[in-house]
Amino acid sequence: MKTTYIKLSLSAVLLLGIYSCKKGEASTNELSNYAVADSAAVTTSDSISSAASMEVKDKQFIKTADVNMDVKDVYNATIAIEKSVQELGGFVTKSNLQSNVVSEDTYNTSDTEAMLIKKYKSENTIQVRVPTEKLGDFLTAINTNKLFLNSRTINAEDITANIKYSELEAKRNQKTSENIDKIKANKDKVALGNENMSEGNLQKLTTMNMADNLKYSTVDIYIKEPKLRVAEIAVTNSIDNKYRYNFIYDAKDGFVYGFYLIQRIFVALINIWPLLLIAGGLIYFFRKRKAIRPEQPKIQE
Repeated sequence: MKTTYIKLSLSAVLLLGIYSCKKGEASTNELSNYAVADSAAVTTSDSISSAASMEVKDKQFIKTADVNMDVKDVYNATIAIEKSVQELGGFVTKSNLQSNVVSEDTYNTSDTEAMLIKKYKSENTIQVRVPTEKLGDFLTAINTNKLFLNSRTINAEDITANIKYSELEAKRNQKTSENIDKIKANKDKVALGNENMSEGNLQKLTTMNMADNLKYSTVDIYIKEPKLRVAEIAVTNSIDNKYRYNFIYDAKDGFVYGFYLIQRIFVALINIWPLLLIAGGLIYFFRKRKAIRPEQPKIQE
Protein backbone atom coordinates (compact mmCIF):
# COMPACT_ATOMS: atom_id res chain seq x y z
CA MET A 1 0.00 0.00 0.00
CA LYS A 2 2.80 2.34 0.92
CA THR A 3 4.63 1.53 -2.30
CA THR A 4 1.52 2.31 -4.35
CA TYR A 5 1.11 5.67 -2.57
CA ILE A 6 4.73 6.57 -3.25
CA LYS A 7 4.32 5.70 -6.93
CA LEU A 8 1.16 7.79 -7.18
CA SER A 9 2.88 10.70 -5.46
CA LEU A 10 5.86 10.50 -7.83
CA SER A 11 3.52 10.33 -10.81
CA ALA A 12 1.62 13.39 -9.59
CA VAL A 13 4.82 15.33 -9.02
CA LEU A 14 6.07 14.36 -12.48
CA LEU A 15 2.81 15.38 -14.18
CA LEU A 16 2.75 18.66 -12.24
CA GLY A 17 6.31 19.34 -13.32
CA ILE A 18 5.52 18.65 -16.97
CA TYR A 19 2.41 20.90 -16.79
CA SER A 20 4.39 23.66 -15.12
CA CYS A 21 7.09 23.42 -17.80
CA LYS A 22 4.55 23.63 -20.61
CA LYS A 23 2.74 26.49 -18.96
CA GLY A 24 6.03 28.23 -18.42
CA GLU A 25 6.96 27.73 -22.07
CA ALA A 26 3.61 29.14 -23.19
CA SER A 27 3.94 32.16 -20.92
CA THR A 28 7.46 32.73 -22.13
CA ASN A 29 6.36 32.62 -25.77
CA GLU A 30 3.54 35.08 -25.12
CA LEU A 31 5.83 37.47 -23.27
CA SER A 32 8.45 37.11 -25.98
CA ASN A 33 5.93 37.90 -28.68
CA TYR A 34 4.59 40.83 -26.69
CA ALA A 35 8.10 42.04 -25.99
CA VAL A 36 9.01 41.81 -29.68
CA ALA A 37 5.90 43.71 -30.67
CA ASP A 38 6.48 46.30 -27.96
CA SER A 39 10.13 46.58 -28.90
CA ALA A 40 9.22 47.06 -32.56
CA ALA A 41 6.75 49.76 -31.60
CA VAL A 42 9.40 51.58 -29.60
CA THR A 43 11.94 51.25 -32.40
CA THR A 44 9.66 52.57 -35.12
CA SER A 45 7.92 55.07 -32.89
CA ASP A 46 10.53 56.39 -30.52
CA SER A 47 8.93 59.78 -29.96
CA ILE A 48 5.26 59.29 -30.78
CA SER A 49 2.19 58.05 -28.95
CA SER A 50 1.26 54.37 -29.16
CA ALA A 51 -2.14 55.55 -30.43
CA ALA A 52 -0.52 56.16 -33.82
CA SER A 53 0.38 52.47 -34.29
CA MET A 54 -2.21 50.86 -32.02
CA GLU A 55 -3.96 47.75 -33.32
CA VAL A 56 -6.65 45.80 -31.42
CA LYS A 57 -8.20 42.54 -32.58
CA ASP A 58 -11.75 42.91 -33.93
CA LYS A 59 -11.53 46.71 -33.65
CA GLN A 60 -11.38 49.36 -36.37
CA PHE A 61 -10.00 52.83 -35.66
CA ILE A 62 -10.04 56.10 -37.60
CA LYS A 63 -6.81 57.84 -36.65
CA THR A 64 -6.10 61.56 -36.84
CA ALA A 65 -3.28 63.73 -35.55
CA ASP A 66 -2.69 67.42 -34.89
CA VAL A 67 0.88 68.75 -34.58
CA ASN A 68 1.98 72.28 -33.62
CA MET A 69 5.72 72.98 -33.59
CA ASP A 70 8.41 75.60 -34.11
CA VAL A 71 10.93 75.04 -36.90
CA LYS A 72 14.10 76.79 -38.01
CA ASP A 73 12.95 77.45 -41.57
CA VAL A 74 9.27 77.10 -42.49
CA TYR A 75 9.90 76.77 -46.22
CA ASN A 76 12.54 74.03 -45.87
CA ALA A 77 10.42 72.21 -43.28
CA THR A 78 7.42 72.34 -45.64
CA ILE A 79 9.46 70.80 -48.46
CA ALA A 80 10.71 68.04 -46.11
CA ILE A 81 7.19 67.26 -44.83
CA GLU A 82 5.70 67.09 -48.32
CA LYS A 83 8.54 64.83 -49.43
CA SER A 84 7.94 62.48 -46.47
CA VAL A 85 4.22 62.32 -47.32
CA GLN A 86 5.00 61.37 -50.91
CA GLU A 87 7.53 58.71 -49.93
CA LEU A 88 5.00 57.05 -47.60
CA GLY A 89 2.30 56.94 -50.26
CA GLY A 90 0.21 59.83 -48.96
CA PHE A 91 -0.82 63.19 -50.38
CA VAL A 92 -1.13 66.84 -49.34
CA THR A 93 -4.65 68.30 -49.22
CA LYS A 94 -3.74 71.82 -48.04
CA SER A 95 -0.59 73.93 -47.66
CA ASN A 96 -1.00 77.61 -46.76
CA LEU A 97 2.46 79.17 -46.39
CA GLN A 98 2.54 82.88 -45.64
CA SER A 99 4.87 85.54 -44.23
CA ASN A 100 3.50 88.03 -41.71
CA VAL A 101 5.38 91.35 -42.02
CA VAL A 102 6.07 92.94 -38.61
CA SER A 103 7.86 96.07 -39.88
CA GLU A 104 8.97 97.57 -43.19
CA ASP A 105 11.49 100.42 -43.54
CA THR A 106 13.42 101.94 -46.47
CA TYR A 107 16.95 103.30 -45.99
CA ASN A 108 18.67 105.40 -48.67
CA THR A 109 22.15 104.18 -49.57
CA SER A 110 22.84 106.72 -52.38
CA ASP A 111 21.09 109.30 -54.53
CA THR A 112 19.67 106.57 -56.74
CA GLU A 113 19.66 103.44 -54.56
CA ALA A 114 17.98 102.38 -51.32
CA MET A 115 17.50 99.24 -49.21
CA LEU A 116 14.08 97.96 -48.15
CA ILE A 117 14.26 96.10 -44.81
CA LYS A 118 11.41 93.74 -43.98
CA LYS A 119 11.09 91.95 -40.65
CA TYR A 120 8.69 89.04 -40.77
CA LYS A 121 7.66 85.66 -39.43
CA SER A 122 6.72 82.74 -41.67
CA GLU A 123 4.11 80.11 -40.87
CA ASN A 124 2.34 77.31 -42.65
CA THR A 125 -0.83 75.34 -42.06
CA ILE A 126 -0.61 71.92 -43.72
CA GLN A 127 -3.11 69.09 -43.96
CA VAL A 128 -1.96 65.71 -45.26
CA ARG A 129 -3.38 62.21 -45.66
CA VAL A 130 -1.06 59.27 -45.03
CA PRO A 131 -1.72 55.52 -45.02
CA THR A 132 -2.93 54.62 -41.53
CA GLU A 133 -0.37 51.85 -41.05
CA LYS A 134 2.40 54.41 -41.69
CA LEU A 135 1.09 57.16 -39.43
CA GLY A 136 3.72 56.44 -36.79
CA ASP A 137 6.52 56.55 -39.36
CA PHE A 138 5.26 59.88 -40.68
CA LEU A 139 5.05 61.48 -37.23
CA THR A 140 8.57 60.28 -36.52
CA ALA A 141 9.80 61.75 -39.82
CA ILE A 142 8.33 65.23 -39.27
CA ASN A 143 9.57 65.24 -35.68
CA THR A 144 13.13 65.64 -37.03
CA ASN A 145 12.25 69.14 -38.31
CA LYS A 146 11.18 70.59 -34.99
CA LEU A 147 12.98 73.10 -32.79
CA PHE A 148 10.26 72.92 -30.17
CA LEU A 149 7.07 70.87 -30.01
CA ASN A 150 4.23 73.08 -28.80
CA SER A 151 1.53 70.41 -28.89
CA ARG A 152 0.66 67.08 -30.46
CA THR A 153 -2.71 65.33 -30.38
CA ILE A 154 -3.35 61.83 -31.71
CA ASN A 155 -6.89 60.47 -31.84
CA ALA A 156 -7.97 56.89 -32.47
CA GLU A 157 -11.75 56.76 -32.87
CA ASP A 158 -13.30 53.30 -32.53
CA ILE A 159 -15.84 52.90 -35.35
CA THR A 160 -16.37 49.15 -35.11
CA ALA A 161 -20.03 49.65 -34.18
CA ASN A 162 -20.46 52.20 -36.97
CA ILE A 163 -19.22 49.69 -39.53
CA LYS A 164 -21.61 47.05 -38.24
CA TYR A 165 -24.49 49.53 -38.31
CA SER A 166 -23.58 50.51 -41.88
CA GLU A 167 -23.73 46.84 -42.94
CA LEU A 168 -27.14 46.41 -41.28
CA GLU A 169 -28.44 49.56 -42.97
CA ALA A 170 -27.27 48.28 -46.35
CA LYS A 171 -29.16 45.00 -45.79
CA ARG A 172 -32.26 46.91 -44.67
CA ASN A 173 -32.10 49.10 -47.76
CA GLN A 174 -31.79 46.03 -49.99
CA LYS A 175 -34.77 44.38 -48.27
CA THR A 176 -36.83 47.54 -48.65
CA SER A 177 -35.98 47.63 -52.35
CA GLU A 178 -37.18 44.03 -52.75
CA ASN A 179 -40.44 44.85 -50.94
CA ILE A 180 -41.02 47.89 -53.15
CA ASP A 181 -40.58 45.75 -56.26
CA LYS A 182 -43.50 43.60 -55.11
CA ILE A 183 -45.86 46.60 -55.02
CA LYS A 184 -48.04 47.28 -58.05
CA ALA A 185 -46.84 50.09 -60.27
CA ASN A 186 -48.34 53.42 -59.19
CA LYS A 187 -47.28 56.89 -58.04
CA ASP A 188 -46.56 55.72 -54.51
CA LYS A 189 -44.25 52.97 -55.77
CA VAL A 190 -42.23 55.48 -57.79
CA ALA A 191 -41.96 57.84 -54.80
CA LEU A 192 -40.96 55.03 -52.45
CA GLY A 193 -38.40 53.73 -54.96
CA ASN A 194 -36.80 57.15 -55.38
CA GLU A 195 -36.68 57.74 -51.64
CA ASN A 196 -35.17 54.32 -50.98
CA MET A 197 -32.59 54.79 -53.76
CA SER A 198 -31.60 58.20 -52.38
CA GLU A 199 -31.22 56.71 -48.91
CA GLY A 200 -29.15 53.89 -50.34
CA ASN A 201 -26.86 56.33 -52.16
CA LEU A 202 -26.29 58.30 -48.95
CA GLN A 203 -25.50 55.08 -47.13
CA LYS A 204 -23.00 54.10 -49.83
CA LEU A 205 -21.38 57.54 -49.59
CA THR A 206 -21.07 57.20 -45.81
CA THR A 207 -19.52 53.76 -46.22
CA MET A 208 -17.05 55.03 -48.83
CA ASN A 209 -15.99 57.95 -46.61
CA MET A 210 -15.59 55.62 -43.65
CA ALA A 211 -13.45 53.23 -45.70
CA ASP A 212 -11.31 56.13 -46.96
CA ASN A 213 -10.79 57.45 -43.42
CA LEU A 214 -9.80 53.97 -42.27
CA LYS A 215 -7.26 53.65 -45.07
CA TYR A 216 -5.79 57.16 -44.77
CA SER A 217 -5.18 59.12 -41.57
CA THR A 218 -5.58 62.90 -41.60
CA VAL A 219 -2.76 64.93 -40.04
CA ASP A 220 -3.06 68.69 -39.47
CA ILE A 221 0.31 70.41 -39.04
CA TYR A 222 1.01 73.99 -37.98
CA ILE A 223 4.63 75.15 -38.18
CA LYS A 224 6.12 78.58 -37.50
CA GLU A 225 9.45 80.26 -36.88
CA PRO A 226 10.13 81.42 -33.30
CA LYS A 227 12.27 84.42 -34.29
CA LEU A 228 11.90 87.30 -36.71
CA ARG A 229 13.57 86.95 -40.07
CA VAL A 230 15.02 89.91 -41.96
CA ALA A 231 14.83 90.41 -45.73
CA GLU A 232 17.03 93.02 -47.47
CA ILE A 233 15.63 94.13 -50.82
CA ALA A 234 17.48 96.61 -53.07
CA VAL A 235 15.17 99.32 -54.45
CA THR A 236 15.53 102.59 -56.41
CA ASN A 237 15.81 105.75 -54.34
CA SER A 238 13.35 108.61 -55.09
CA ILE A 239 12.35 107.30 -58.49
CA ASP A 240 9.39 109.70 -58.46
CA ASN A 241 11.73 112.70 -58.80
CA LYS A 242 13.01 111.33 -62.08
CA TYR A 243 9.60 111.63 -63.71
CA ARG A 244 8.13 114.42 -61.61
CA TYR A 245 8.82 117.26 -64.15
CA ASN A 246 9.59 117.24 -67.88
CA PHE A 247 9.74 120.75 -69.39
CA ILE A 248 9.40 119.79 -73.05
CA TYR A 249 6.50 117.46 -72.43
CA ASP A 250 4.75 119.92 -70.09
CA ALA A 251 5.25 122.82 -72.58
CA LYS A 252 3.82 120.75 -75.42
CA ASP A 253 0.95 119.63 -73.21
CA GLY A 254 0.30 123.27 -72.17
CA PHE A 255 0.17 124.41 -75.81
CA VAL A 256 -2.32 121.67 -76.71
CA TYR A 257 -4.39 122.44 -73.62
CA GLY A 258 -4.46 126.18 -74.55
CA PHE A 259 -5.62 125.34 -78.09
CA TYR A 260 -8.45 123.21 -76.74
CA LEU A 261 -9.32 125.94 -74.23
CA ILE A 262 -9.78 128.45 -77.09
CA GLN A 263 -12.05 125.98 -78.85
CA ARG A 264 -14.13 125.54 -75.71
CA ILE A 265 -14.45 129.31 -75.29
CA PHE A 266 -15.50 129.73 -78.92
CA VAL A 267 -18.09 126.96 -78.60
CA ALA A 268 -19.38 128.52 -75.38
CA LEU A 269 -19.84 131.89 -77.16
CA ILE A 270 -21.76 130.17 -79.94
CA ASN A 271 -24.05 128.58 -77.34
CA ILE A 272 -24.95 132.00 -75.89
CA TRP A 273 -25.27 133.94 -79.21
CA PRO A 274 -28.82 135.15 -78.39
CA LEU A 275 -27.53 136.84 -75.25
CA LEU A 276 -24.63 138.35 -77.15
CA LEU A 277 -27.03 139.65 -79.82
CA ILE A 278 -29.29 141.26 -77.22
CA ALA A 279 -26.31 142.77 -75.40
CA GLY A 280 -24.96 144.18 -78.68
CA GLY A 281 -28.35 145.70 -79.51
CA LEU A 282 -28.65 147.36 -76.12
CA ILE A 283 -25.14 148.80 -76.37
CA TYR A 284 -25.91 150.19 -79.85
CA PHE A 285 -29.24 151.66 -78.66
CA PHE A 286 -27.74 153.47 -75.65
CA ARG A 287 -24.83 154.82 -77.68
CA LYS A 288 -27.14 156.20 -80.39
CA ARG A 289 -29.40 157.77 -77.83
CA LYS A 290 -26.46 159.43 -76.16
CA ALA A 291 -25.30 160.87 -79.49
CA ILE A 292 -28.73 162.38 -80.28
CA ARG A 293 -29.21 163.98 -76.83
CA PRO A 294 -28.29 167.84 -77.11
CA GLU A 295 -25.56 169.10 -74.93
CA GLN A 296 -26.70 171.54 -72.18
CA PRO A 297 -24.90 174.94 -72.10
CA LYS A 298 -22.62 175.53 -69.26
CA ILE A 299 -23.70 178.26 -66.76
CA GLN A 300 -21.12 180.96 -66.35
CA GLU A 301 -20.69 182.36 -62.94
